[in-house]
Amino acid sequence: MDNQEQKHQRRVRYQGTHPKAFKDKYKELQPEKYSDTVAKVIQKGNTPAGMHRSICVKEILEFLQITPGQTGLDATLGYGGHTLEMLKCLQSEGHLYATDVDSIELPRTRERLADLGYGPEILTIKHMNFSEIDQIIPESGLLDFVLADLGVSSMQIDNPDRGFSYKTEGPLDLRLNPNKGISAAERLKTITLDELQGMLLENADEPHATEIARAIINHIKRGKELTTTSQLQQVITDALRFVPEKERTEQIKKACQRSFQALRIDVNNEFEVLYDFLEKLPSCLASGGRVAILSFHSGEDRLVKKSFQRLYREGVYREIAPDSIRPSMEECNTNSRARSAKLRWAIKA
Repeated sequence: MDNQEQKHQRRVRYQGTHPKAFKDKYKELQPEKYSDTVAKVIQKGNTPAGMHRSICVKEILEFLQITPGQTGLDATLGYGGHTLEMLKCLQSEGHLYATDVDSIELPRTRERLADLGYGPEILTIKHMNFSEIDQIIPESGLLDFVLADLGVSSMQIDNPDRGFSYKTEGPLDLRLNPNKGISAAERLKTITLDELQGMLLENADEPHATEIARAIINHIKRGKELTTTSQLQQVITDALRFVPEKERTEQIKKACQRSFQALRIDVNNEFEVLYDFLEKLPSCLASGGRVAILSFHSGEDRLVKKSFQRLYREGVYREIAPDSIRPSMEECNTNSRARSAKLRWAIKA
């Protein structure tokens, strides 16, 4: 029996033009092999599984004005879309540094860019938090340009194993670096009612923060499991039973989005990390150096705006964006995840 030839197992057939389950989207996960399928998904205004579509690329490059021979930093490497466009501007002269905390996606992006011809001679990728930008300078020297895209990558959101979305069943994790810190599930085990309510208000402007926080705390106190995305979604759904029926579905959807966002920001200390980055940034820029920051949350945008305005008044920056720049209507129509994006920039004195 041991020598009997094993029966060939056929791959599960690709279901429809846009399968719902992440693991069933094997064509989207192999863009080099199934480019036609990927093109069709993008044409519909969706982001293929395992990919990330960079936002405001044209606006960012127009501002950064990258020229061959410069040294720059992509503070949030992600899928490498912005990185690739900045590398093209360097034309093999100069150097680009890139950082990211995601231990899962970083090696994939490194390999993807290397396959395109961008190796260590032009690109240095470091597994570190962008709040540690000052640690790069002894090696890089002062930077001519810096980009920080503060959004969570589509690869992270879409992969159910990461627990970033309430739409798919997965572990309630939400860490950008799953090898560091505690998961969202662990965080909720020890959080107090006041802490949780404050988190939902500060990190997500959740109007039903009191009801949701109370429901989560009571759920945990009763000894019930709260370790998966669907379990948290159900608790939020139950907490909003009082909402009129005609409004309930939409209210629950938005409450889930905001609650998951609030937890993600807390677990990854995102506001603290951004504050540290903004404080260290001026000392890392060369005179005339340019920085562009793309944010997707009002709290992030507020931090960037206030930092730029304060440092402009102090003469650290010679010029800052008079207002936030939004993606074009065309980009928003073809990529729904661009709609909440705000771009701000500053130029070092």
